[in-house]
Amino acid sequence: MAEHTIPDPAVHLTDVRELADDLVVIPNRRVQLVPNIGVIGGRDAVLVVETGMGPGNAEKVLEFAADYAGGRRLFLTTTHFHPEHAFGAQVFAGEATFLINRAQAEDLKVKGPGYLDMFRGLGESVARRLEGVALAQPDVVYDESYDLDLGGRVVQLRATGRAHSRGDQVVRVPDADVLFTGDLVEAGQFAIFPWFPPYDTDVSGTRWLSVMGWLAAEGAGIVVPGHGDVGGPQLLTDVRDYLRLLRDETWLRRDSAAGEETIAAEIAALMIERHPHWEGREWIEKGVGCLCSEHPA
Repeated sequence: MAEHTIPDPAVHLTDVRELADDLVVIPNRRVQLVPNIGVIGGRDAVLVVETGMGPGNAEKVLEFAADYAGGRRLFLTTTHFHPEHAFGAQVFAGEATFLINRAQAEDLKVKGPGYLDMFRGLGESVARRLEGVALAQPDVVYDESYDLDLGGRVVQLRATGRAHSRGDQVVRVPDADVLFTGDLVEAGQFAIFPWFPPYDTDVSGTRWLSVMGWLAAEGAGIVVPGHGDVGGPQLLTDVRDYLRLLRDETWLRRDSAAGEETIAAEIAALMIERHPHWEGREWIEKGVGCLCSEHPA
């Protein structure tokens, strides 16, 4: 990816949006490699969701969160281990309790160094953001589910199993009907498939579709995607329907013994026709490659 195509992935504390009482999101402003960041408050504690990429961004997020908390205890969680979501957690050490699911903790430990090197190669602006990164170790690790009591508000952390990554989790705030999805859901963008064989093949299109099936069935009044604008439950069904169509069209062509390059070209044309305004068209081919590998023999 050419450097000039990637703007500085800086978190800006402008246009902070209140989604519910004592619950705000720092929007990504549709800037590449900047996540939506959540700050969720209860009577006794505040949970931060995502750090931004690198120590500089995380320092701004921590400063905002500490001021927002006003003396309440701080917790930090991340939806998965990818750099713009978790590679600032070191800044929170000693200031917040870092809490994630076990599969994500393993991803961070095993795959984190490789992703740090890979992202440094994306361009100077990204490399600068990653200067001084030291991969953090979580303070608390859970297996499948964790209910975090912030005092008068319980936040549900749920490991989804392998999907966009091996260690995805969603964060639900039941009393506000808000769901943070990480990169399981993007708004106005084709699903990001980090399919880079032989280096990384943990993404699973079929598992991802299964996860989106139950997320869409459960629903949420407000959905905070990993990237893109905050929306409603339609975001969940949009991703579910896209993944289902991507799988069906890929496997239909695979059944006819078409080559992967031909399949990718045909499906890219179909998906762009259906979603002409969505960004991230390069991820369609990656999704086709992933689903070809999962085609039932």
